[in-house]
Amino acid sequence: MPLSPKERIESYEKKILAPFACFSSESRGRQYPQQEHPIRTVFQRDRDRVIHSAAFRRMEYKTQVFVNHEGDHYRTRLTHTIEVAQISRSIARALGLNEDLAEAIALVHDLGHTPFGHSGEEVLDDLLNNNGGFNHNRQSLRVVDFLERRYPAHPGLNLSYEVREGIAKHETTTRPICPEIFPADEMPTLEASLVDIADAIAYNSHDIDDGLSSEILKWDMLDDVPLWVEMLEESKKAYPELDEEFRRYSMVRLLVNRQATDLIDNTIKNITREKISSLEDVRKYKKVLISFSLGFEKKIEVLKKFLSEQMYHHPHLVEMSQQTEEIIRFLFDSYKNNPQKLHGKYKLRLDKEPTELVIADYIAGMTDRYAYKMYDELKS
Repeated sequence: MPLSPKERIESYEKKILAPFACFSSESRGRQYPQQEHPIRTVFQRDRDRVIHSAAFRRMEYKTQVFVNHEGDHYRTRLTHTIEVAQISRSIARALGLNEDLAEAIALVHDLGHTPFGHSGEEVLDDLLNNNGGFNHNRQSLRVVDFLERRYPAHPGLNLSYEVREGIAKHETTTRPICPEIFPADEMPTLEASLVDIADAIAYNSHDIDDGLSSEILKWDMLDDVPLWVEMLEESKKAYPELDEEFRRYSMVRLLVNRQATDLIDNTIKNITREKISSLEDVRKYKKVLISFSLGFEKKIEVLKKFLSEQMYHHPHLVEMSQQTEEIIRFLFDSYKNNPQKLHGKYKLRLDKEPTELVIADYIAGMTDRYAYKMYDELKS
């Protein structure tokens, strides 16, 4: 009997992926058992479910660094997510890992972000201080497990364990999320770990791009950032005569490539040195195997410090954050004082769940422009 398309893909994975990759055929499964698709593997199906979700579409109008109305060419939460997925696939392929799993985790990892970027998350965390706080990774898991309602047989998207684990263990320095489901003493797949760093590679490079484009950053401000200086010399050697716009494009490509290349080379060394030969070895190993080399990591830290001091804390962005924090606080207080103003499906949950949690779900799901709209309506 011939193999189904899904079975052919699973067989192909066994032939071409590294032994420490996460194979689709060996997934730990879904919360709610269901018949698998005859054409797509479990991780391909997860990817498609995320892309077709309402939460994914809403990221088009959620802040990455600049609020959506500030310009059409700045990155949004959605474009950032797509860039992380592209970088993740490239790195996964180079390392012999499961590209479909890496892509699915990359596409889902920011679904729980609030409007107005990290400033929105910080104010919600403060407002929910007596209710466990707010964390966008935990919210992403909540979105795919509960808030997305697209199937009559179960709540959420019913994603695989491995994709959900990638959400829960994104940025592994944070406190454990759902340790009863995803044991804190068990390392995630390498695919999940690489998405963490692909996320950083994307914003390390693209935030500089948006910063220079906005003129919040000036070229000479980067003279004390060693990695930037190295890439600038390389760019000028390859292309001596470029105008500022094309030079910026060249620099962004070089930054992404340099980070990805160092990560791949050093990760291969880590895996070889530690004799990692299976996913079980990965899960038992108590350190992160996907990492930059030590010297390069120090250069990355200088770059991150520069972005924090010169861009993220720039007076314009600070002022913008203060304005958007006011909006989030006003919305939260307004709905808390009169929960009946909530959208219909949220009002139905008020008798079953804490009011503050329902309000947080509602606000976290808003786009920037919808939050502005609700603010204006409730103010009037």
